[in-house]
Amino acid sequence: MEARDTDRAPLAGKVALVTGGARRVGAQIVRKLHGAGAAVLVHRHRSRTDADALVAELEAQRPGSAQACALDLLDTARLPTLIEAAEQRFGRLDILVNNASTFYPTPVGAITEAHWDDLLGSNLKAPLFLSQAAAPLLRRTQGLILNIVDIHGMRPLRHHPVYGVAKAGLIMLTRSLARELGPEVRVNAIAPGPVMWPQDSPADPALRAKIVSRTLLQRSGSADDIARAALFFSADAPFVTGQVLPVDGGRSVAW
Repeated sequence: MEARDTDRAPLAGKVALVTGGARRVGAQIVRKLHGAGAAVLVHRHRSRTDADALVAELEAQRPGSAQACALDLLDTARLPTLIEAAEQRFGRLDILVNNASTFYPTPVGAITEAHWDDLLGSNLKAPLFLSQAAAPLLRRTQGLILNIVDIHGMRPLRHHPVYGVAKAGLIMLTRSLARELGPEVRVNAIAPGPVMWPQDSPADPALRAKIVSRTLLQRSGSADDIARAALFFSADAPFVTGQVLPVDGGRSVAW
Protein backbone atom coordinates (compact mmCIF):
# COMPACT_ATOMS: atom_id res chain seq x y z
CA MET A 1 0.00 0.00 0.00
CA GLU A 2 1.37 3.41 -0.95
CA ALA A 3 2.15 5.72 1.94
CA ARG A 4 -0.06 8.79 2.32
CA ASP A 5 1.51 12.26 2.13
CA THR A 6 0.57 12.82 5.80
CA ASP A 7 2.53 9.68 6.70
CA ARG A 8 5.63 10.91 4.91
CA ALA A 9 5.30 14.53 6.05
CA PRO A 10 2.99 14.76 9.08
CA LEU A 11 4.09 18.35 9.75
CA ALA A 12 3.61 19.62 6.21
CA GLY A 13 2.23 23.16 6.27
CA LYS A 14 3.31 23.73 9.87
CA VAL A 15 5.98 26.11 11.20
CA ALA A 16 8.38 25.48 14.09
CA LEU A 17 10.65 27.86 16.00
CA VAL A 18 13.53 26.17 17.82
CA THR A 19 15.65 28.23 20.20
CA GLY A 20 19.30 27.26 20.31
CA GLY A 21 18.60 25.44 17.07
CA ALA A 22 21.99 25.83 15.41
CA ARG A 23 23.95 23.14 17.25
CA ARG A 24 23.81 19.85 19.14
CA VAL A 25 20.36 18.73 20.32
CA GLY A 26 18.67 21.83 18.95
CA ALA A 27 20.02 21.25 15.45
CA GLN A 28 18.85 17.64 15.49
CA ILE A 29 15.37 18.72 16.57
CA VAL A 30 15.35 21.20 13.69
CA ARG A 31 16.36 18.48 11.22
CA LYS A 32 13.74 16.06 12.55
CA LEU A 33 10.86 18.54 12.37
CA HIS A 34 11.98 19.77 8.97
CA GLY A 35 12.25 16.20 7.73
CA ALA A 36 8.62 15.70 8.76
CA GLY A 37 7.58 18.60 6.54
CA ALA A 38 7.70 21.64 8.83
CA ALA A 39 9.19 24.97 7.90
CA VAL A 40 11.67 26.03 10.57
CA LEU A 41 12.98 29.22 12.12
CA VAL A 42 16.41 28.44 13.58
CA HIS A 43 17.23 30.71 16.50
CA ARG A 44 20.87 31.26 17.41
CA HIS A 45 22.86 33.64 19.56
CA ARG A 46 26.56 33.41 18.74
CA SER A 47 26.57 30.28 16.53
CA ARG A 48 26.23 32.11 13.23
CA THR A 49 28.38 29.75 11.17
CA ASP A 50 26.52 26.68 12.42
CA ALA A 51 23.11 28.29 11.91
CA ASP A 52 23.91 29.44 8.38
CA ALA A 53 25.25 25.99 7.45
CA LEU A 54 22.14 24.27 8.84
CA VAL A 55 19.77 26.61 7.03
CA ALA A 56 21.70 26.10 3.78
CA GLU A 57 21.44 22.33 4.26
CA LEU A 58 17.66 22.51 4.77
CA GLU A 59 17.08 25.02 1.98
CA ALA A 60 18.89 22.69 -0.43
CA GLN A 61 16.38 19.98 0.50
CA ARG A 62 13.29 22.21 0.28
CA PRO A 63 13.70 25.83 -0.85
CA GLY A 64 11.88 28.42 1.22
CA SER A 65 11.56 26.18 4.27
CA ALA A 66 14.20 27.50 6.68
CA GLN A 67 15.53 30.75 8.06
CA ALA A 68 17.97 31.70 10.82
CA CYS A 69 17.30 34.42 13.38
CA ALA A 70 19.80 35.85 15.88
CA LEU A 71 18.88 37.06 19.35
CA ASP A 72 20.27 37.12 22.89
CA LEU A 73 17.46 35.44 24.84
CA LEU A 74 18.42 37.41 27.94
CA ASP A 75 17.18 40.53 26.11
CA THR A 76 13.63 39.96 27.30
CA ALA A 77 12.15 43.03 25.64
CA ARG A 78 13.18 41.74 22.21
CA LEU A 79 11.87 38.17 22.57
CA PRO A 80 8.62 38.97 20.70
CA THR A 81 10.72 39.76 17.61
CA LEU A 82 11.35 36.01 17.21
CA ILE A 83 7.62 35.38 17.02
CA GLU A 84 7.22 38.28 14.63
CA ALA A 85 9.98 36.84 12.44
CA ALA A 86 8.14 33.52 12.19
CA GLU A 87 4.88 35.22 11.26
CA GLN A 88 6.51 37.55 8.73
CA ARG A 89 8.52 34.78 7.05
CA PHE A 90 6.05 31.89 7.16
CA GLY A 91 2.69 33.44 8.08
CA ARG A 92 2.04 31.30 11.16
CA LEU A 93 3.54 29.43 14.09
CA ASP A 94 2.57 25.91 15.17
CA ILE A 95 5.43 24.68 17.35
CA LEU A 96 7.70 26.53 19.78
CA VAL A 97 10.61 24.49 21.11
CA ASN A 98 12.32 26.15 24.09
CA ASN A 99 15.62 24.33 23.75
CA ALA A 100 18.30 26.98 24.37
CA SER A 101 20.03 26.50 27.71
CA THR A 102 23.01 27.57 29.78
CA PHE A 103 24.72 24.92 31.91
CA TYR A 104 27.69 25.16 34.27
CA PRO A 105 28.45 24.37 37.94
CA THR A 106 27.65 26.80 40.74
CA PRO A 107 28.89 25.18 43.97
CA VAL A 108 27.55 26.70 47.16
CA GLY A 109 29.97 29.35 48.38
CA ALA A 110 30.83 30.48 44.87
CA ILE A 111 27.35 31.41 43.59
CA THR A 112 26.96 34.98 42.40
CA GLU A 113 23.94 37.03 41.43
CA ALA A 114 25.25 36.99 37.86
CA HIS A 115 25.10 33.17 37.89
CA TRP A 116 21.51 33.34 39.08
CA ASP A 117 20.48 35.89 36.46
CA ASP A 118 22.20 33.98 33.66
CA LEU A 119 20.98 30.46 34.48
CA LEU A 120 17.45 31.48 35.45
CA GLY A 121 17.33 33.88 32.53
CA SER A 122 18.20 31.39 29.81
CA ASN A 123 16.51 28.31 31.29
CA LEU A 124 13.32 29.80 32.73
CA LYS A 125 12.72 33.49 32.14
CA ALA A 126 13.25 33.37 28.38
CA PRO A 127 10.95 30.35 27.86
CA LEU A 128 8.23 32.07 29.90
CA PHE A 129 8.29 35.36 28.03
CA LEU A 130 8.80 33.73 24.63
CA SER A 131 5.85 31.41 25.28
CA GLN A 132 3.75 34.38 26.31
CA ALA A 133 4.64 36.20 23.11
CA ALA A 134 3.90 33.09 21.03
CA ALA A 135 0.58 32.26 22.66
CA PRO A 136 -1.69 34.31 20.34
CA LEU A 137 -0.27 32.67 17.19
CA LEU A 138 -0.26 29.21 18.75
CA ARG A 139 -3.88 29.58 19.80
CA ARG A 140 -4.80 30.20 16.17
CA THR A 141 -3.09 27.03 15.00
CA GLN A 142 -3.96 24.73 17.95
CA GLY A 143 -0.22 24.62 18.47
CA LEU A 144 2.40 23.19 20.81
CA ILE A 145 4.99 24.53 23.24
CA LEU A 146 7.73 21.99 23.92
CA ASN A 147 10.24 22.71 26.69
CA ILE A 148 13.56 20.88 26.92
CA VAL A 149 14.06 20.42 30.65
CA ASP A 150 16.40 17.97 32.42
CA ILE A 151 16.13 14.99 34.74
CA HIS A 152 18.14 17.18 37.14
CA GLY A 153 15.15 19.46 37.38
CA MET A 154 13.60 16.57 39.32
CA ARG A 155 16.73 15.17 41.03
CA PRO A 156 19.58 17.49 42.06
CA LEU A 157 22.95 17.36 40.36
CA ARG A 158 25.87 17.95 42.71
CA HIS A 159 27.48 21.41 42.34
CA HIS A 160 24.64 22.65 40.07
CA PRO A 161 21.97 24.01 42.46
CA VAL A 162 21.13 27.10 40.40
CA TYR A 163 20.79 25.12 37.16
CA GLY A 164 18.61 22.57 38.96
CA VAL A 165 16.34 25.30 40.31
CA ALA A 166 15.99 26.77 36.82
CA LYS A 167 15.03 23.45 35.22
CA ALA A 168 12.68 22.61 38.09
CA GLY A 169 11.02 25.95 37.44
CA LEU A 170 10.71 25.12 33.74
CA ILE A 171 8.99 21.84 34.63
CA MET A 172 6.45 23.74 36.73
CA LEU A 173 6.10 26.33 33.97
CA THR A 174 5.28 23.50 31.54
CA ARG A 175 2.44 22.30 33.73
CA SER A 176 1.23 25.82 34.53
CA LEU A 177 1.15 26.88 30.88
CA ALA A 178 -0.71 23.70 29.96
CA ARG A 179 -3.49 24.85 32.30
CA GLU A 180 -3.30 28.50 31.22
CA LEU A 181 -3.24 27.90 27.46
CA GLY A 182 -5.52 24.88 27.12
CA PRO A 183 -7.59 23.85 25.30
CA GLU A 184 -6.10 25.57 22.27
CA VAL A 185 -2.38 25.05 23.00
CA ARG A 186 -0.66 21.89 24.24
CA VAL A 187 2.40 22.32 26.46
CA ASN A 188 4.79 19.44 27.18
CA ALA A 189 8.42 18.84 28.09
CA ILE A 190 11.24 16.41 27.41
CA ALA A 191 13.71 15.66 30.21
CA PRO A 192 16.99 14.35 28.73
CA GLY A 193 19.35 12.20 30.75
CA PRO A 194 22.92 11.31 29.67
CA VAL A 195 22.57 12.27 26.02
CA MET A 196 25.27 14.76 25.03
CA TRP A 197 28.14 15.65 27.32
CA PRO A 198 28.90 19.39 27.68
CA GLN A 199 31.55 20.38 25.15
CA ASP A 200 33.36 22.65 27.58
CA SER A 201 33.58 20.13 30.42
CA PRO A 202 36.86 18.33 31.04
CA ALA A 203 36.98 14.79 29.74
CA ASP A 204 36.41 12.39 32.62
CA PRO A 205 35.88 8.89 31.21
CA ALA A 206 35.53 7.34 34.66
CA LEU A 207 32.76 9.72 35.70
CA ARG A 208 30.96 9.30 32.41
CA ALA A 209 31.19 5.52 32.68
CA LYS A 210 29.74 5.72 36.20
CA ILE A 211 26.81 7.82 35.01
CA VAL A 212 26.09 5.49 32.11
CA SER A 213 26.31 2.45 34.40
CA ARG A 214 23.42 3.91 36.40
CA THR A 215 21.05 3.87 33.43
CA LEU A 216 18.87 0.81 32.96
CA LEU A 217 19.91 0.57 29.31
CA GLN A 218 23.64 0.79 30.17
CA ARG A 219 24.44 3.29 27.41
CA SER A 220 24.33 6.96 26.53
CA GLY A 221 21.57 8.38 24.43
CA SER A 222 21.90 10.63 21.40
CA ALA A 223 20.57 13.93 20.16
CA ASP A 224 18.34 11.96 17.82
CA ASP A 225 16.64 10.30 20.80
CA ILE A 226 15.53 13.76 21.95
CA ALA A 227 14.56 14.78 18.42
CA ARG A 228 12.40 11.66 18.03
CA ALA A 229 10.56 12.56 21.21
CA ALA A 230 10.09 16.11 19.91
CA LEU A 231 8.58 14.73 16.71
CA PHE A 232 6.26 12.50 18.75
CA PHE A 233 4.89 15.46 20.69
CA SER A 234 4.63 17.53 17.51
CA ALA A 235 2.97 14.98 15.24
CA ASP A 236 1.56 12.06 17.22
CA ALA A 237 0.34 13.30 20.62
CA PRO A 238 -2.78 15.46 20.06
CA PHE A 239 -4.30 14.37 23.39
CA VAL A 240 -1.17 14.88 25.52
CA THR A 241 -0.52 18.08 27.45
CA GLY A 242 1.10 19.08 30.73
CA GLN A 243 3.45 16.09 30.64
CA VAL A 244 7.20 15.64 31.15
CA LEU A 245 8.79 12.73 29.26
CA PRO A 246 12.18 11.55 30.58
CA VAL A 247 14.42 10.38 27.74
CA ASP A 248 17.20 9.04 29.92
CA GLY A 249 17.71 5.33 29.35
CA GLY A 250 15.97 4.66 32.67
CA ARG A 251 18.37 6.81 34.69
CA SER A 252 15.55 8.43 36.68
CA VAL A 253 14.17 5.02 37.62
CA ALA A 254 17.52 3.55 38.68
CA TRP A 255 18.64 6.51 40.75
